[in-house]
Amino acid sequence: MRVIKKLLWWFILLPVSVLMIILAVANRHSVTLILDPFSPKAPALAIDLPFYVYLFIALLGGLFLGGFATWLGQGKWRRTARQGTREAREWRAQSERQTQHRLEADSRPQTAAIRR
Repeated sequence: MRVIKKLLWWFILLPVSVLMIILAVANRHSVTLILDPFSPKAPALAIDLPFYVYLFIALLGGLFLGGFATWLGQGKWRRTARQGTREAREWRAQSERQTQHRLEADSRPQTAAIRR
């Protein structure tokens, strides 16, 4: 498992990190994001940031959105696991009760059967 993490780092994460740094350096000019569709010449709300900030925001937004979608998609499996855990606890409790009853029955003194 440790080798897989190292390979993941060297072949995927490191090149992506380097690419993001290169994009940040190459896109340092300022870009205005206008959030007023009715008056673009004199916007009521506009944000002026370097372009790489918008790229990072889009990347983080995609990561969170993808993680949330994955979490929603796995809800069925989490519910199944909870139900399986609940059933296993019930079965274990039932087994322990039966074992306890058997031990109690074995420890009681045996009475002789009455013959006719």
